[in-house]
Amino acid sequence: MGDTDYIFSVARIRVKETSLLTDADIMQMVGMKDADAVLAFLAEKGWGDGSGSQDADTMLAQEDEKTWDLMRELKLDPAVFQVLSYPKLYHNLKAAIKETCTGSAPGHIYYDIDGYGRDRMLKIVGEKDFQALPAHMKDAAQKAYEIMVTLMDGQRCDIIIDRACLEAGLAAGKKSRNRLLMDYEESTVAVTDIKIAVRAVKTHKNITFLREALAPCKSIDVNGLAAAASMSDAALLEYLESHGYKEAADALRESPSAFERWCDNRLIETILPQKMNSVSAGPIVAYYLGRQNEIKTARIIITAKANGFSEESTRERVRMMYG
Repeated sequence: MGDTDYIFSVARIRVKETSLLTDADIMQMVGMKDADAVLAFLAEKGWGDGSGSQDADTMLAQEDEKTWDLMRELKLDPAVFQVLSYPKLYHNLKAAIKETCTGSAPGHIYYDIDGYGRDRMLKIVGEKDFQALPAHMKDAAQKAYEIMVTLMDGQRCDIIIDRACLEAGLAAGKKSRNRLLMDYEESTVAVTDIKIAVRAVKTHKNITFLREALAPCKSIDVNGLAAAASMSDAALLEYLESHGYKEAADALRESPSAFERWCDNRLIETILPQKMNSVSAGPIVAYYLGRQNEIKTARIIITAKANGFSEESTRERVRMMYG
């Protein structure tokens, strides 16, 4: 589709944007007394099935499905649509490998992806028919499967598949020539690499682990990041400060939740310029990503309320909204 083909779809998205949660809505939710109050507030906003009796997981899953259905209706360019599906697609692969190799069903952890839902993915992995997967998944799928079946190393299985997902998204973003997707995927890889490095420091992972886990991108030198993270907290903070990520270092010094908030806000900042765009797929993609962010933030608040976190502690965890 050409950019002008999206004019009517973008007009529909602009209407949808008016129902997105705002920062003020999020602060109101943070101040509520318990998780039930938050769920009731969301139900009044049109979340869920309108019954007012849904649990949090069911309501949030339904909102995710609503968003996905809208993307299908708007008939995004298939290349763009596929990029949005990658995190769920790779998640299904990871789940199928672990279920096949351990012999235990992990429950309802699969996404309903066209052609690659639970049953199909289990069949592919069970028959080791990795050629039936999209080209960008084949090598990682086979390698992760072999690691699980021989070593039962779930963590290494995860990092192989997670890195492949990041690299596939980055490559597909470039191929799509959609500026938002290119910028968003680049930011996603950089932010995820930093998150991996932070976790690696805390769990004392060596440089070999880091080199396997980190996905190369333009905006961060993964070799330098790996070297710093394999040394110490101080070395990692110094590296981040001297390579354009001072805000990340400051957030890490504040608290783990402040750092997680910085990571998500960094990605939301990437999509905010689409508010001014009206003739491309950008606003549609931005709406989808914004919806994913607000669903995630709603889950954070509900979980915090259910576990008795203070209002101050909950506020520290909430994300910037696209609405």
